[in-house]
Amino acid sequence: MSSDNRSNVRPRQQEDYVLLYDKPPGITSHDVVATVRRTLARGTKVGHAGTLDPFATGLLLVLVGRATRVQRFLMALPKTYLATARFGAVSTTGDPEGEIVETGIAPPGDLALPTGRVRQTPPAYSAIKVGGRRAYALARAGVEVALPEREVNVYRFDQQWRAADRRGFVIECSSGTYVRSLIADLGDAYCEALRRTRIGSFDVADADPERPVALQAALSFLPEVHLDHAEARRAGHGATLGKKLALFPWGESDDSPGPAAGGAQVPYPPAGVVRLTDDDGLIALAEPQPGGGLKPIVGFR
Repeated sequence: MSSDNRSNVRPRQQEDYVLLYDKPPGITSHDVVATVRRTLARGTKVGHAGTLDPFATGLLLVLVGRATRVQRFLMALPKTYLATARFGAVSTTGDPEGEIVETGIAPPGDLALPTGRVRQTPPAYSAIKVGGRRAYALARAGVEVALPEREVNVYRFDQQWRAADRRGFVIECSSGTYVRSLIADLGDAYCEALRRTRIGSFDVADADPERPVALQAALSFLPEVHLDHAEARRAGHGATLGKKLALFPWGESDDSPGPAAGGAQVPYPPAGVVRLTDDDGLIALAEPQPGGGLKPIVGFR
């Protein structure tokens, strides 16, 4: 590689971190990953923690280096969205990129907005894999896609404004929730605009691709267990640690509230997982074992 076209490459020692990126409309989450990858040393692993549709904007967590190892834990965090719904029309994709059919049927008054445990059917145009292929690829190829219902948690679903046939909502929900489906289930409506404002305690207001968040800080939503030198060495080799270390900071319950926007009470995702650290920093993520003790499941050394 020449020094001319790789002048913005980040130093190797800074390659394990998370970037808070404010995705603009009209590009894919993969496009964002590709943009970041071009600024890094060749061979650096880059990923993201939760797809945003091309029409959507807002917070995307870009994972660099060993941060890609914790993708599933960051993806499990609750999300907050601002959604604009247009009533009196439906879309084949549930968003403005599909075929729009005008129905003229719009609810006149207040809406019953579901919260709690909600069963929903993901849209056919989604990234869910069916027989090894993405559902949206099958749908675009004309294949009828029937996705099974799933149960999600909606912690908050509030109407913020109303103007003619459009209404704005703030939605706080669990990972895996399809806002397009929530909107479509309100009647003849589709999601005209969507912006993700929070992922756990990460806020789009703090998004800056030039300010990496260290991996240890990015995982601060997980309780920490600090180890001495001998314990740290064992954990670094993947050994299960003694039962005395299974006294988790949040007590006996796996359902203690974790960080969420708007004061919503949301369980730690995933329950029971902790950070193992020593004086030199992050060693591994570990989970409790049925017989006692902590087993490292993701290592960083």
